[in-house]
Amino acid sequence: YLLGKALTLYEEMEAVMTQSYGPEARGGASSANIVVADRPIDYPFVQKADVLVALSQEAYSKYRDQTTPEAIVIHDAGLVAIEPVDTSIGIPATRIAEELGRRIVANVVMLGAFAAHTEITSKEALIQSVQSTVKEKTLPMNLEAFEAGYAFASETEQKNG
Repeated sequence: YLLGKALTLYEEMEAVMTQSYGPEARGGASSANIVVADRPIDYPFVQKADVLVALSQEAYSKYRDQTTPEAIVIHDAGLVAIEPVDTSIGIPATRIAEELGRRIVANVVMLGAFAAHTEITSKEALIQSVQSTVKEKTLPMNLEAFEAGYAFASETEQKNG
């Protein structure tokens, strides 16, 4: 949601998001797919993803085959073992979130990492999306989580395997 909002409201791009949540939504293999374009979108479903963000081993295993061969895999290094052929960025998102005091912000840590390693949207647009979406009392922690993910990923080079 935060990425789609950043793209459509702050970058003036076209974006369509689809979501799939099984009964095991917390910690299981749920997915959110976003199609992005600078013109109207004809087909709203991802055919092959250019980026996979994996917060669980189950999600990585289930969705890895739905990516392009050149896809960037951004994964929680503490939870997800990836295939050596993947171009990957390992972020200890859950550990960082726990250090910030709330494991639930691991997804925002990953959003910061996503911003650092893709050119799909700007860091500023994503920060605006976070600021306009999360509750005021959780905003400082969410912004800190985003910045922590961005900083960690900025210091980590993409690598194969």
